[in-house]
Amino acid sequence: MKNNNKLFIAILIALVLGIVLGGIVHYQFPDVKADFAKNIKLLGTVFIRLVQMIIAPLVFSTLVVGIAKMGDMKMVGRVGAKAMTWFFTASLISLSIGLILVNWLQPGKGTSIKMENLSSADDLLKNTGTFSLENFVIHIVPKSIFEAMATNEILQIVIFAILFGIALSSLGSIGNPIIKTLDVASHVILKMVTYIMWVAPLGVFGAVAAAVSNYGFEIFSLYARYLLDFTIGILVLWVLLLTVGYLILGKRLWVLLKRIKSPLLIAFSTTSSEAVFPKLVEELERFGCKSKIVSFTLPLGYSFNLDGSMMYMTFASVFIAQVYGIEMSLGEQITMLLVLMLTSKGVAGVPRASLIVVVATCAMFGIPPEGIALILPIDHFCDMARSMTNVLGNALATTAVDKWESESESVLETN
Repeated sequence: MKNNNKLFIAILIALVLGIVLGGIVHYQFPDVKADFAKNIKLLGTVFIRLVQMIIAPLVFSTLVVGIAKMGDMKMVGRVGAKAMTWFFTASLISLSIGLILVNWLQPGKGTSIKMENLSSADDLLKNTGTFSLENFVIHIVPKSIFEAMATNEILQIVIFAILFGIALSSLGSIGNPIIKTLDVASHVILKMVTYIMWVAPLGVFGAVAAAVSNYGFEIFSLYARYLLDFTIGILVLWVLLLTVGYLILGKRLWVLLKRIKSPLLIAFSTTSSEAVFPKLVEELERFGCKSKIVSFTLPLGYSFNLDGSMMYMTFASVFIAQVYGIEMSLGEQITMLLVLMLTSKGVAGVPRASLIVVVATCAMFGIPPEGIALILPIDHFCDMARSMTNVLGNALATTAVDKWESESESVLETN
């Protein structure tokens, strides 16, 4: 716990220093701010790459071991059903909150935002074609587990690991050596996590300094209406998540929040919920969740349970339509919500993945996808909030499933 507090303090200090240094460069040395931002951002890139390096082996080893240790395939199905029920319910509610608030607050109506940054959306527009029903289905099933691991395709790794874990479990005692080997491997990787997390303050420092040096302090007030309305949406979602969490966990909710404060802050600062996956595994197990539940539920959550991103997708899509003066009927908006329920699954918690889904959705519903350029300058700060929300949602989902499963096991033992 002491080391956890030290890391949290170090990240906070790095966050403040990043804002200060970025501000100094932006206002005192404007001629070098672009080069400075590009170079200082490498600190954040190094940290995220270090984490990405261990994501695939950690997801594979923990998920296989979790399934194999369950032994009973009925238990695997029971836990999976509980997890997926939470995921799809949370996604539907998150998408609905975004849709309701953007229609009520109407941040895009009467705006004077200029299309100055249109060219910066080119890369995203090139990726629009990657989201179709055919490509989505193909994306789910791995062509090669090695390719999936090399590209950190979490959903594909999860699919392979589930099948591998079920097959391994069916072998009985013959599979024990492999289970023990993967169990040891997962603990080695978690030990690596403790080393890598001490690079997090440098990553936070670099990411924040780069953003502030590019845009200055004005970025915190730029597009104030959009940011304010989006913040309201995130707060509503947090209140709802924490309320449900309190109903399930009671006062232990505050213990959980204390446990995951570092992962939340890292996700907020680096705009990557994926970056905190290993640390989140560690903290949830320390909180008291069974390792087999964490190793099964959390990887699934990173593919199916991105609450902050869900809310953002409907909010951003309808916002762009409002800016262009495009009126969408209730039926069209509900259809959009259902489409986003599908196309968003399997999008890992990596920076700006949500934007690509928004671009594809806009194109599908006749909204100019170029409108994504309207929100690119401030998306970094929206991404901070939605990444942190994704982490909270997955932590609550895992602890809820763990509690429900413990209660089910108690009932079965009693009977």
